[in-house]
This record gives sequence, C-alpha cells and structure tokens, in this order.
Amino acid sequence: MSARKPLVFTQHAQDVVDERELDPEWIERTVRAPEWTIPDPRRPGVERRFRAIPEFGGRTLRVACYETTLNIRILTVFFDRNARRPA
Repeated sequence: MSARKPLVFTQHAQDVVDERELDPEWIERTVRAPEWTIPDPRRPGVERRFRAIPEFGGRTLRVACYETTLNIRILTVFFDRNARRPA
C-alpha cells in the first residue's frame, strides 16, 4: 500500500477553514474521492474537486487544489451554491 500524499494548505485556505469552521475531514474526502472534477479555467494545473457533504445538508464543497508528486496543495475551499455536475 502506497503512502497517501499529504494535504498542504495555503494560508488563504487555512484562514477560510478556520473562519468558516469547516471540518477538515470534508476537505480530505472531497480531495481524495471527489464526485467530479474540472480544470480551473484561469489557472493551469489547478483542479476543482467537488463533493456533496451530507453532514452539511448535502451542499456541494468545492476544493481548488494543485497536485504534485509530493503533495496536494489546497488553494481554497468553499461551499459552491452554483456547482452543477457536468453532463
């Protein structure tokens, strides 16, 4: 079994998590097992990962991250009211 890449939060992402009291488990679940992903249209290499969070009324969490061979850098995280799974 290979080791899982560590999640590394930018200061912005950590501030958002702290301010909004987001559960780190929701973020990890979204990053490691997203329901869907799309590339960020403005930032090459950045991926948006989405997952509904049942513990938060089924709202969709969006995590923007950049994955390298060493880690997954979390750039920002928030509940996205406009998120729609691509057809």
